[in-house]
Amino acid sequence: MAQNKLIKNNNIFLILSNFFIKKSLYTKKIDFMTKFFYQYNMKKIIVLLILLPTFIFGKAQITLDLTLEQAIELAYVQSLYSFRAKNMYLASYWEFRSFKASRLPGLTLRATPVRFSQRVQPDYTNENFLKVHTFTSSGELSISQNFTPTGGVFEIASSLERIENFSSEKKGSPISFTSYPISIGFVQSLNGYNSFRWEAKTEPLKFEMAKKNYLQSLQSIALQTIMVFFNAIDAEIEKVISETNYSNADTLHRIGSGRFEIGTVTQDELLDLELGLLNAEISLSRSEIGLREARTSLNSFLGLPEDININCIVPFEIPPLKVNVDDALNLALENNPDILNYELSLLNAKERVAQTRANTGLNASVRASAGYNKQDEKLSGVYQSPYENSNAVFVSLNVPLVDWGYRKGQVQMAKSNQEVTEIQAAQNMIDFEQKIINEVLKFNLQEKQVAIASKADTVAQLGFNVTMQRFRIDKVDVIRLNSARTSLDAARRNYYNALRNYWASFYTIRQLTLYDFLNEKTLIEELDELLQKK
Repeated sequence: MAQNKLIKNNNIFLILSNFFIKKSLYTKKIDFMTKFFYQYNMKKIIVLLILLPTFIFGKAQITLDLTLEQAIELAYVQSLYSFRAKNMYLASYWEFRSFKASRLPGLTLRATPVRFSQRVQPDYTNENFLKVHTFTSSGELSISQNFTPTGGVFEIASSLERIENFSSEKKGSPISFTSYPISIGFVQSLNGYNSFRWEAKTEPLKFEMAKKNYLQSLQSIALQTIMVFFNAIDAEIEKVISETNYSNADTLHRIGSGRFEIGTVTQDELLDLELGLLNAEISLSRSEIGLREARTSLNSFLGLPEDININCIVPFEIPPLKVNVDDALNLALENNPDILNYELSLLNAKERVAQTRANTGLNASVRASAGYNKQDEKLSGVYQSPYENSNAVFVSLNVPLVDWGYRKGQVQMAKSNQEVTEIQAAQNMIDFEQKIINEVLKFNLQEKQVAIASKADTVAQLGFNVTMQRFRIDKVDVIRLNSARTSLDAARRNYYNALRNYWASFYTIRQLTLYDFLNEKTLIEELDELLQKK
């Protein structure tokens, strides 16, 4: 496995280093080089520095021979779609890290540095009222820990409060301190809904789904690469066909002109040949524009500079691979993130029912605390024994007496949504399995389709060559020759379209199963290796 991955990484490196040596760009391409090689090891960056002078001072136009596999690897590394998929995965990663952090003890400091208050209180000694002005400062340091089994929260706290009384009638020191050196508390909701327990079920599922979604995104990038890669190939083929047709049309027009002079070709046949030459010239101009646009799109998708001419190497060789339907179905059920999405939707529906029941019914909570406290006129005194016990228990209730059926309606609506979700998930599973079966059967036919298209292309080429020779010796007319040429062009296009369909179907199977059938390993292993390196 490690050897295959090393070969794959080296493929990309050798591609670029090859065309950097042969031909080079000027200094504005350094950013592209640095960005690409930064994602590989330091040895390759050293090689880059060795090749840098050739790269900078060479010619401004280079040609890069690129296979389909190499194009896909480039898209994985530096395309905009790859960057977006990677950052979406990282967002899910940090969300999961936040969830795990919320399960660890948290240290919190709460402080009120300044609080000034003025109030009137009775003076029982002379049956009068006193105006009391106080200046208070307080602080608390606490450690809290979520308790997942019940949904409660443990807390250990230590606090100190300073109170300064500005009332002139108050006897004794105007300053007092109150401390709670240590107190232990527990808060528990009694409504039956435990958000911590539900999060413990859903958050790991979300993260696992995010990893598989990332792998699926890479396969989607491969499919997009196949489309733009073969678009460029099609444009190149159209240009070759247009050049050949123009050359043939020019040759036929010259032959026809000579035969017209001796009377073996009629004027209308000569006009047809001239019209064919003009149409061939128009087609050639259009094919040149189409090729330029296709190459620009390919460069843009792969994140390559615009003045790199990519020569797409057609993947004629296809692996003799047949996928077993049952194996593919089992792998898809095990690896595809859609399965996790169905499970998550069912969990969310059940959670909404539990939450609705809790929020619309009896709301009760218990808060209990135990510890020590002491009050003294001096700061040092509040931390000297003996301490006074400080115990408290709070019970709060919120009971709906009359709600006119609101609670019942909310609960029934949540239950109905859960039932709909369950039915939809079951239907989605049926559709998913059928999709896997159809895609596998479709892929297993692609190899034969490519073989048929290849043979048809060969036969069409031989047929056109024979018809062309017969036309040269005046055995067939122009109509028969044009028909042979049209058949040849159609067969060539069908052949390349069959290759496109094969590779698109191949990566579609990988996307659905997240499994590499050629190397017989799951793609999740590659992601796990990547995560371990990070």
